[in-house]
Formats: sequence, C-alpha cells, structure tokens
Amino acid sequence: MNNIIDYLRQDVRFGEALKACMNCGVCTAVCPAAEFYDYDPRRICETVQRGDEQEIEELLKSETIWYCGQCMSCKPRCPRGNVPGELISVLRKASQEFGYFNSSEKGRQQKQLMDTIQRNILEIGYCVHPDKVDPDYHPEQGPVWRWYRQHIEDIAPKLGANYHGEGSGALRNIPQEDLDEVRRIFEVTGGMDLKENVERQ
Repeated sequence: MNNIIDYLRQDVRFGEALKACMNCGVCTAVCPAAEFYDYDPRRICETVQRGDEQEIEELLKSETIWYCGQCMSCKPRCPRGNVPGELISVLRKASQEFGYFNSSEKGRQQKQLMDTIQRNILEIGYCVHPDKVDPDYHPEQGPVWRWYRQHIEDIAPKLGANYHGEGSGALRNIPQEDLDEVRRIFEVTGGMDLKENVERQ
C-alpha cells in the first residue's frame, strides 16, 4: 500500500480544498452530481479527513471520484471554506498516479478522455472544438449539432465567434508560438509525465 495521505498533502491544492470539514452536508445538498449519482461530497471529505489509508485507497479505486462535474457549487457554500470539488481533483490525480483509476469503469475512461483533450489542447489550443466533435461519435448531441456543424461558417459570426479567423474571438486560430508555450506549460507542470504514466498503466 502506498502512503496516500502524505501524497495528497503534498499537492498544493489540498490545503485549500480541505481545511476542517464539520460534516454539515451543505456541499452534498447543493451538488448537482449528488442528485443523479451515488455521490456524496460530504462523505468524501470525511473519509479523507480521517486519513485511513485503506479507505482512501478504496475511494481512489471507486467510480465515486469520477462523478463530480467540477462545477464548484460547493465552494461558495461551505461554512468552513472547504472545496470538495478541488479535493476531487487532487484525488483524481492520485488515482492516476497510483494506477487505481484502472479499477473502475469511469476511471478507465480517463485514458481516452485525457488523450483526446490533451491532444486537442496541444494541436489546436482548445479542449473542445466543433471541428473535433463528430456527430457520428456523439449522437447524444442530437440533430442540432449536426446542423450547426454543417452551417458553422454562417452561424459562428452571428454568435460572436471568429471561426478559423486570425486575431481575437472564440474559435479563432491559435498562433503556433502560443501552442508551443502551452506545450512547455504541460511539460513544466508535469502534465506530459502524468499522461505518459496513465498510458503505461
């Protein structure tokens, strides 16, 4: 077993995310994910705060940490200033570092998601871009998405976007020098190493 709690405490976000949970449950009451999933931010804070390595390891192997939508509705409402959504980010990174993400279906999906989003960011400068969301692979978007993609050059300017244009605005072309800088940020902050670590597992 790894020394997980020490690893979590080394993450600069941990101290901001979990100060002193008093178990009031406000975070769970306002959490959109808690309404639809078996997801309870209060219970996650309580588990991590107890510091039981075995319980935390089970949490890192579970589906639970992947249900959070990172909306941060919890942040302004916690009377103690905790940020369960940020704690989830710390737990997700630990799950990926230790290889525990492979123990859950939602965790395993992170490989594909990480690969797609990181590639998009490094190649075109966007996490999600209309050119990269193929309606054939995303039927949940419905027929409007297919129609939007077919008419994007006419519609984008009406929505204030600068589709494949130069200069400013959403959907603009990102200059290569900016993409090179983003790649350096990924390298310096460990993003490239994390992706390679996840791919190896």
